[in-house]
Amino acid sequence: MKFLDLAKVYIRSGSGGGGCVSFRREKFVEHGGPDGGDGGRGGDVWAVAVDGLNTLIDFRYQQHFFAKNGIPGMGRQRTGADGDDIVLRVPAGTEILDEDEETVIADLTEVGQRVLLAQGGNGGWGNLRFKTATNQAPRRANPGQEGVERTIWLRLKLIADVGLLGLPNAGKSTFLAATSNARPKIADYPFTTLHPNLGVVGVDNAEFVIADIPGLIEGAHEGRGLGDLFLGHVERCAVLLHLVDGTAEDVAADYEVIIGELEAYGGELAEKPRITALNKIDALSDEEIAEKAAALRAVSGGDVMLMSGVARTGVTEALRALRARIDAGRLRMRAGREEVAPWRP
Repeated sequence: MKFLDLAKVYIRSGSGGGGCVSFRREKFVEHGGPDGGDGGRGGDVWAVAVDGLNTLIDFRYQQHFFAKNGIPGMGRQRTGADGDDIVLRVPAGTEILDEDEETVIADLTEVGQRVLLAQGGNGGWGNLRFKTATNQAPRRANPGQEGVERTIWLRLKLIADVGLLGLPNAGKSTFLAATSNARPKIADYPFTTLHPNLGVVGVDNAEFVIADIPGLIEGAHEGRGLGDLFLGHVERCAVLLHLVDGTAEDVAADYEVIIGELEAYGGELAEKPRITALNKIDALSDEEIAEKAAALRAVSGGDVMLMSGVARTGVTEALRALRARIDAGRLRMRAGREEVAPWRP
C-alpha cells in the first residue's frame, strides 16, 4: 500500500427537494383543498476516523464526494424521501483543513470521532403548509434549499509515542528494524526512507509505537531535500529520539542542523522532550566515542546515550529511557485533565 499524507477533496451536500403544489381531487369530495407534501432533506457530508487505515491513498483515486439530493414532495400529503448521507472514512490522526490549508476544521485523533463537513439543504414546503383561513387554496410552494459545496484538504499526522529524528543515514531505519517487526528500506545512500514508517516496540512488558520519518538536511524548511512536511508526523509524539551519526566528522554541527530545522518548523515541536543518542558506535574506537560524546553533551546541554542499531548495543537502554519519558508525559496529561474536570457536588 502506498503512503499518502495529503489530499485535496471536493465535497457537496445534497440539495433539499422542492415542495409540491397539489389539490385533492376525488369523487364526491367537493372541496378537497391543498395536499402538496414537503420536499425531502438533502444528504450531509461527514468525516469519520476508522480503524485499520494509515494512509490517505484512497483519496488519490476519488476526490469528489457528493451527497444525494432530497426527493421533491408529492400530492396526497406525501413528503419526499431524504437524500443519503456520504461519509469520508479517514485514518485516526487526520486533520481536516479549509481550502486555504491553514484553517483547521477538525482534528480526528481517535477512532470513532466524526465531524459534519457540509450540511444538506432543507426540503421546501408544499402548498399544504400555506393554507390559512383566508387563503384556503394556496398555489405556492418553496423550492428546496441548496446544498453546500466546498473544497477541503486532508492531512494525516501519524499517531505515535516516539518520533525518530536525524540527518539522512543517521541510522533511524536500522534502529526501527532492530527494535520492531517493521521492515523499512535500509541502504548506504541518503534518503532511503521516502515516507514515514511505524513500528511497535516492546521493552519490560510494555509496548509503544515509534515513527520513523525521512531525514532532514540543512534548509529543509525552505524545501531542500524532501522538505520538512514530514515533521507533522512527529508533532503528536510524547518524546523525540534524536540520532546522531557517530561516523560524521562534526557531530555537534549535525546536531545543530536538526535543532535549527525544528525551530524553523515552529509550533511546540522544538520544545518537546528529546533524547539524544550517538549512533553507530560499533564503527568507532573508544577514544572517538569519548570525544564525540563530549562534543554532543556540550552542544546539547544534557546527557547523551551511546548506541548501535546494527550491533544492538545500548538499544534496550534507549527503549527504557523512551518508555520512562512516555509514562511521565501520560501522567502530566492525566493530571491536566483532572485539573480542568468539572466540579461535581
